[in-house]
Amino acid sequence: MNTLRRILVLAPFALAFLGGYTAQAQQLSLEEISSYLNGLQTAQAEFTQVNADGTISTGSITIKRPGRIRFDYNAPDNSLVLAGGGQLSIFDPRSNSNPEQYPLNRTPLSIILDRNVNLSREQMVVGHRSGGATTTITAQDPEHPEYGNIQLVFTANPVELRQWIITDNTGSQTTMILGDLTKGGSYSENLFSAVVAAEKWPLK
Repeated sequence: MNTLRRILVLAPFALAFLGGYTAQAQQLSLEEISSYLNGLQTAQAEFTQVNADGTISTGSITIKRPGRIRFDYNAPDNSLVLAGGGQLSIFDPRSNSNPEQYPLNRTPLSIILDRNVNLSREQMVVGHRSGGATTTITAQDPEHPEYGNIQLVFTANPVELRQWIITDNTGSQTTMILGDLTKGGSYSENLFSAVVAAEKWPLK
């Protein structure tokens, strides 16, 4: 399976992990969600990823908006995925080659890492619904819907990002389930640098 596909998309049945959140249903507006994402400058959390083939990976995620994100995968995966400088870089320990790299703006992750998230932009949000304790939106680049989309799941009171499902440009999906986000903190730019990571990466 393509590494980018495995990293970026997670299976819909992972919604079951949200069963513990029993707050009364409340549909969040696009303005509320945009404001929340714009206010999310730095954050860290543990994650569970359900891959398109049904396998599960775990690890930690670090976010530094705008434009920076890092996924450290636990053993036996041991992969590293990071975005910085406009590029998404994927380090795979099973490969003895340089990391795979993709323009960040060609992936749905760029939508939540944008400097100014505006989900009210015309044709950006193609789905907006609430169910149980969650609000789910599906967003895409309105100028390039062929790049895929990201489905974001939020709880309310307070607003919190709990999960996303990314559909890539081939239609394949991967689900990322987030633990409680620890917001704030200071993270070095080097943490999101592919150049720095490559110097330390244990190539075979």
